[in-house]
This record gives sequence, C-alpha cells and structure tokens, in this order.
Amino acid sequence: MKNIVILFALLFSSSIVTAQKTIDAFDIMQDVKNGKNIQYSNAVIKGVLDFTYMNESLPKLPKRKRWWNNGGSNEVTKQITSKISFINCTFKDDVLAYIPHEDSGYTFVANFENDVIFKGCSFDQKAMFKYSDFERKADFSSSKFNDDTTFKYAKFENYSNFKNTYFDEPATFKYSDFKEHVSFENSVFDETATFKYAEFNRGVSFNNVQFKEDLNIKYTKVEGDFDIENMEVAFDIDSKYTKINGRSFNKYLLKRK
Repeated sequence: MKNIVILFALLFSSSIVTAQKTIDAFDIMQDVKNGKNIQYSNAVIKGVLDFTYMNESLPKLPKRKRWWNNGGSNEVTKQITSKISFINCTFKDDVLAYIPHEDSGYTFVANFENDVIFKGCSFDQKAMFKYSDFERKADFSSSKFNDDTTFKYAKFENYSNFKNTYFDEPATFKYSDFKEHVSFENSVFDETATFKYAEFNRGVSFNNVQFKEDLNIKYTKVEGDFDIENMEVAFDIDSKYTKINGRSFNKYLLKRK
C-alpha cells in the first residue's frame, strides 16, 4: 500500500511538472518592473508583454506640441535590467519592445541590459524589437515568429543566436548591427527577408537557410566569416552595394568557386 501511495505521488508530481502552465503577462511585467529576473519554461503567456511600459509613461509626458516646439526627442526608452529567459513558451498576445504611439507622436523603446532568451518559443502575435539595444546575450534560436516581427535598427552588442528560427511573415533586420558573430543556420523565412544596411562585424552564418521569397542584402556589410553553404533563395537577391570583407557579393561568390 505504501509503495502504491508513493507511486501515485510521483505520478501526480510529474504531471504537474510536465503540464504547460498558463501565466498572466501582467504578473511577469510586475516582476520586471521590480527588477526581478524572469525565468519560465513550458508556459503559455496570455496578455501583452509590453517591455516599454508605455501605458505607465504616457500620462507623465508632455503633449506633442510642447516637445515638438522645444526641439526635444520623441523617443522614450525603458532600460530593462532583469535577466529574461523563456524556454519552450507560447506567447498568445503581442511581445513589444517597440511601440509607435500615433496620437502622442512618441515612440516607446525598451533596451535590455542583461541576457534575453526566447528559445524554442512561439510568438502567435506581434514580436517587435525595433531600435532595441541588447547589451548581453540575445538568443531567439528555435523560435517561431507567426506574425509581424521586426529587429530593424536593433543593436546586438554581444552573443546573438537565430539558429533554427522560423519567420512566417516578412522579417526585417534592416540597419541591425551585430557586434559579434551571429548564426541563422537552418532558419526558414517564408516571406521576404530584409537585411538592408545591416552590419555583421564578426561574421554571419546563413548555412542551410531557406529564403522562400526575396532576400534583400543591399548595402549590407560583413566582416569575417560569411557562411552561405546550402543557402537557398527562391526568388531575387538584391545585393547592390553589398560588401563582404571589402568585396562585392558577386566577387565573393566568384572567389568561392
């Protein structure tokens, strides 16, 4: 009888551990606000994750006429000091580190001072990281972006990883700046992928990447390793003014032969 009770207890505890939890985004944002590190795995996140805290900041800001006339900036930045870690999580609503607020004219941006990990996650709605500065690790590997996403103007100051990532909608890394080597190995871009003006300062891997529509690398600069082994592009590649270690894209291809 004792063994049966123990077995039942183990099975019950196991079901709790493996069951996918549902977490309210509000609770997460409260912890971030209080400087707590965030760590979730195998969870469903419901509600908007707004790392800019726009709704809190907006009432305290001058109206458009005041900051416009005084020559002020319309960008409102929020520095996130917490470590952020989501592994195998599903986000049912928007994940926002960038919000352009039309009525006020302000643009709200979140910067991340610590590690940011969204590994093996599914973004069912928008995932917006335009203008964000990632000062430490930024790992989005094995994640699925099922709606609009942007990393336009994003700065990756340290290690970053986009291996095995899936982009269902057009994906833009226009003007993105990668200080360290970054890999998109085995990723899939279902629609147009834009890396126009992006800078890869220590190399990039597009090994075995599938671009199912156009690839725009116009004005892109790469210093270091440029791995395009088994890369497939279904439609056009715009490589005008692209520089790979000082060479044009076409000359780089010729050198590889």
